This record gives sequence, structure tokens and C-alpha cells, in this order.
Amino acid sequence: MHDVGVDAAPEHDWTTGPLAGCLVADFSRVLAGPLATMVLGDLGATVVKVEHPRGDDTRQWGPPFADGESTYYLSVNRNKRSVVLDLATDDGLGDARLLARRATVLIENFRPGRFAELGLGYDELTRENPRLVYCSISGFGGPGTPGAALAGYDFVAQAMSGLMDVTGPPGGPPYKVGVAVVDVLTGLHAAIGILAALASRARSGRGQLVEIDLFSTALASLVNQASAFVNAGVLPHALGNRHPSITPYETLAALDGDLAVAVGNDIQFRALCRALGCDELATDERFATNPARVAHHEPLVTALETQLGRYTVAAAVATLRTAGVPCGPVNDVRGALDDATALGLDPVVHMVDGMRRVATIASPLRLSDTPVSYRKLPPRLGQDTDEVIAWLRTPDTRPLDPPD
Repeated sequence: MHDVGVDAAPEHDWTTGPLAGCLVADFSRVLAGPLATMVLGDLGATVVKVEHPRGDDTRQWGPPFADGESTYYLSVNRNKRSVVLDLATDDGLGDARLLARRATVLIENFRPGRFAELGLGYDELTRENPRLVYCSISGFGGPGTPGAALAGYDFVAQAMSGLMDVTGPPGGPPYKVGVAVVDVLTGLHAAIGILAALASRARSGRGQLVEIDLFSTALASLVNQASAFVNAGVLPHALGNRHPSITPYETLAALDGDLAVAVGNDIQFRALCRALGCDELATDERFATNPARVAHHEPLVTALETQLGRYTVAAAVATLRTAGVPCGPVNDVRGALDDATALGLDPVVHMVDGMRRVATIASPLRLSDTPVSYRKLPPRLGQDTDEVIAWLRTPDTRPLDPPD
């Protein structure tokens, strides 16, 4: 864990970040879009978060709150400026168009077609700004598709995609993943699409439209589970913590709790058996190969848990890691952060600006020459409105964040 004073001299010149000079007009709300723009901001882009006068919905999502601010909102909004624009007014709409005219990237997740109705659609904006990379995020498809009228919420996408059907205990009720994983993956795919469009623009000089929806993202996230059905006709269902194609690849019970064991090949299985003092399992024809282990899952787990019952979780993890067997404890969030710190990953950044302090989970990106930076705390609602609007209404085309 480390502190970053946003007013202090940075460890590196962030204006040389890979996206320095890129102006992102962020008209998105909640999670997928804001996560995408936070990734761009971490990489050096100037992000202007445009909010309705009542603010992003997540500002009210709580408890928990930290010093009156929603911890949900704080999780995906660092490195941004907040500007309040009421798009129902002429002034608000006019300033939105000025911002779009200067933007490198625009991202929105309004109801499909709504931005076009406001005169902020891709076709209209790119007539004035042909280099604009325009990203639209929807729930179930863009304008003109049957899914355009459906509201896009992660929970519904998890349910409809089949993700909930493969999550949870065997034969039990469906379960959602414990975080809004479809929103997270959609935001990451949006960032990838935007970066690809920027790379293309560097060659062609033209921007393009990037479209992504939660439902398609959720289906793509099913990877091997979906492939089993479309290629082999196998309809997967929930198996708890088991893997459908690898054994043992699940949680196993030790003396005082469970640990995760991920044996990906026969060599690792032999190492597991040797470490636990049950070499005979490795030569048993029921368990000697992975397909055989998958077919004889129950007796194998019974045998392994008999051996693991002699170990605490901590002792089992230490023993198996020494033997080269991939494994780990089943942590809560506190334990996860403790483990990440012990492994030298420095997972938490404390951003400090005067008396205000916000803890944020560090970006997982590590770039040797142009590292990510933590420059701005998640903004208060509208804290940058006056500065940004004054800049927009000035004919000078200097950047909002001029280089030093």
C-alpha cells in the first residue's frame, strides 16, 4: 500500500503517458462505461465525466459510504473531472456538443438512439469531428435491433446469458457472481475496442464507431462452457467449485477450512499425491490421466480429502506449494489484500488531496516506460464545471491538460 499526493510532484511526467493528449468525453453512468474511462484515465487520458445535475446513480448506491461518499462510486471514477450538464437545456446541450467537437473519444451508455435524438449521434458528430472514436454501450443491442428497448443491467445479463445457470451448487438455485462481472468485462472490452480504434486512426486519420453490449459480452465470457455446447452439444450446468473438464480443480476440505487446488496436468497430479503421501492414487488407473480423474471425480475427492484432513489450510498450502502444486487459501477481501501485499503486489493506493483521502485498488497494468498514474481523486459532483465550460467556450484550442 502506498500514498499518492495528487498535488505533489509525480514520480514520472504523466503527460508522457500512452494516452497523454487524448480527451475523453465520458457521458456514461454506473459501471461499464466509467470503468472503461477510468482505464483510459489511468493511462494518461484527460477524462471529462459529464453528469446530470443529480449525478451518476452510483453516488447514491450505499451503504457503505466513506465520509459521505459512496464506495461504489469511488471504485471506478479516479482520474476524471466532473462537469454537470443538463442535456434537457439548450446551454447544456450546446456545451455537450462543444465537448464532443474537441474530444478524441466519446463514450455513452444511454438508451440506444437517445443520443442521436439529442443531436449527439455518431453520424452527426463525426461530420464535424471525423477523427472522433465514438463508443456506445448498450444492454442487448444498438438502435434498430430487437434488444434496443431492453434496459441494460448486469444482473439481468447474467441471468439471460446462462452465466447464473453454471454458477452455484449442483442441483441448487442459480447464483449471480458476487460482483457485477458482466459490467466489468464490458468496460474492459470497451477500452480494448477504443484503443484498437485509436491505433487504426493513427494510420487512417479517421475515427470509427465502437459498439458493445452486455449480453454479447456475457456470452463471450462463457468461453469453454459455451464452446462445449456449440461444438459438442453438451449443455453445462452448475457444478459448484468443480471444473467440468479438469480434476482436481476445485476447493477441497482441510482440517480447519477449504483450500483451492488447481491441478492442470498429470505431472502436477503426481506431485500432489507425493506431497500428501498417497502415491498409489497417481498409479490407480481411475486417476492416472485427467479424463479418468474427471470420470471418477467422487472417489478421488474422498481420497484426497482424507489425506488433507490431517493438515490445516495454512499447512496444506505450504506443503503443496513446496511440491509445485498450484493452490491457495479461500480468502475474504481482507485476506486477499493481505496476501497480495505479502506477494509484493502493492494492491492499494491511498490518494490524498488536502484533507481528502480515498483508497483505491491499484491498476493491474504495469508498463515499463509509460506506467499508469493516479492524478485525480474521484471528483465531487460538478467540481470542475466552471473550469471546463470556460475552456469549452474559449475559441483557443489549447488542451485542457497542457503538457509541462
